[in-house]
Amino acid sequence: MSEDFGQMLDETFRTIHTGEIVEGTIIDVKPDEIILNIGYKSEGIVTKNEYSNDSSVDLTAEVKVGDKMETKVLKLNDGDGQVLLTYKRLAQDRGNKRLEEAFENKEVLKGKVIKVLEGGLSVVVEDSRVFIPASLVSDSFEKDLTKYLDQEIEFVITEFNPRRRRIIGDRKVLVKAENEEKRAL
Repeated sequence: MSEDFGQMLDETFRTIHTGEIVEGTIIDVKPDEIILNIGYKSEGIVTKNEYSNDSSVDLTAEVKVGDKMETKVLKLNDGDGQVLLTYKRLAQDRGNKRLEEAFENKEVLKGKVIKVLEGGLSVVVEDSRVFIPASLVSDSFEKDLTKYLDQEIEFVITEFNPRRRRIIGDRKVLVKAENEEKRAL
């Protein structure tokens, strides 16, 4: 009889696989992790690192118990018997699809500059990062790019290869077109 009960209990839980997108209900939130009920035999865990690229984020301020959350399965057993989930990678995958559409349609995007790097700017659009080389930031050479930090800028995607983690933006073509328009007036 107990064998039948165990089998019946197992049948109430769904099976999940690595890479699968699952929705769960938040059952606990700590400053550094979110615990979700995902309808599996163990809870799902989203760590702070898998929620956001911002290391200063306090998860208790971002989400609350009872919220629904869509995540992607990273690992079925994290060593403690729990399912390791990611929120930021799912958002990044969706953002990459959006960037691919913009690349194919030559669409002008708007994004926030989150970091000034030695060779250019790092811009975020829908949780995906785009690199804009210094040579493509403006129509003239700019030695100091720090004025762009935390600014919203417009650009187009000129290269899209997420497998090699190469998503390149170009602002220079837009600046040139804008300047030509001003000259024509």
